[in-house]
Amino acid sequence: MVLGRRGEVDMAAQIIDGKAIAKDIRRELKAEVTAFTEAHGLQPLLAAVLVGDDPASHVYVRNKQRACRQTGMGSRLVELPAETTEATLRTIIEDLNRDPAVHGILVQSPLPRHLDEFGLVRRVDPLKDVDCFHPENVGLLAAKRARFQACTPAGVIELLDRSGVDLVGASAVVLGRSMIVGRPLSLMLTDRHATVTVCHTRTRDVAAVCAGADVLVAAAGVARLVGAAWVKPGAVVIDVGTNRTEDGGLCGDVDFDPVSRIAGRITPVPGGVGPMTIAMLMRNVLKAAALSR
Repeated sequence: MVLGRRGEVDMAAQIIDGKAIAKDIRRELKAEVTAFTEAHGLQPLLAAVLVGDDPASHVYVRNKQRACRQTGMGSRLVELPAETTEATLRTIIEDLNRDPAVHGILVQSPLPRHLDEFGLVRRVDPLKDVDCFHPENVGLLAAKRARFQACTPAGVIELLDRSGVDLVGASAVVLGRSMIVGRPLSLMLTDRHATVTVCHTRTRDVAAVCAGADVLVAAAGVARLVGAAWVKPGAVVIDVGTNRTEDGGLCGDVDFDPVSRIAGRITPVPGGVGPMTIAMLMRNVLKAAALSR
């Protein structure tokens, strides 16, 4: 703790290292996968469907394939041109559904605009929906009977758990209400006995709401939206955002430097939530393989 300009107290936040935690999880999963394969003669396998030439999507899929190798799982990549028709993609998904060697299926988003992403996700067998996007799996999560945990929210919970953050009775604010992060995360935090507020574009005085949080999760998709005035001193700040800067770098939804002098703990971007999302995906693939038996 030091005195900053104008005499304010600056607190150096503890960095929550998602990259290191994800590495630990992959190591744990590798042992579990080895034991599972030896016991059942079955190697868990993830099939990824990639449509078009979006550079970020190609990077994400490569990272997922690398994680499969690191944990001893198999991977299969189905690459398709951007002009692929919806009928063709439906047929491919149905073929993967029927293939007993495939345990997890993900359709990498975003898809080209002419394709109905929600409709295609519904075509994935819920028992192979390791992204947890199928309405059946979303419903099971809401009913506290989750088959799979949505990957990014599960990664956030794992970061909090492994950092020793007690969620019971904590005031948690989730900034963003997407189906990928905000909505499922609000359910998971509630199930962990936090008192949860979800903020969005229509929230009144959003900065004040966020500033009351013991745990603040920023998942709004707006670069450096969360400044120091939005953060309660000593709060835990989890930054889910990944935004491209003008110089080609990456930044989160949190203005890291000033917020890190206020928060008690904080995740960086990159190296925070991102690696955890893939680690949780690997966990889901192993569970899907177990469910297939």
